[in-house]
Amino acid sequence: MQRRRKTGTERRDGRAATPRTDFLERVYAVVRQIPPGRVTTYGRIARAVGAARSARMVGWALHRCPPDVSDVAHRVVNRNGELTGGWAWGHPAIMRALLEDEGVTFVDEFQVDLARHLWDPMEAEDTPDSRGIPEP
Repeated sequence: MQRRRKTGTERRDGRAATPRTDFLERVYAVVRQIPPGRVTTYGRIARAVGAARSARMVGWALHRCPPDVSDVAHRVVNRNGELTGGWAWGHPAIMRALLEDEGVTFVDEFQVDLARHLWDPMEAEDTPDSRGIPEP
């Protein structure tokens, strides 16, 4: 049985990008853009990177994110504003404290006030290219 060779565009480190690494880089580019005091959802990130039905994959990507992304990954919540990623910090209370330090308010113990703090990458004033989000 012959294995097929993976092909793709060049990554910054010179290695060929696989569809998975390309997806990860696009997710990380969006997460890096979330402003302090704002949050976005896994689903909105998935739509912004051209993979609207991949919200769970966004969560998987954030589980293995590089340090510059993990510093802001607490700004990603589920579609209801709940701190479902909070266990990555040991407990959702830590994620809540990080968000409160940025001025984010809550409607319940671990539920962000999305009406006040939601940031949609698709509605940002800049185009995806100017925000550093590679086109899918």
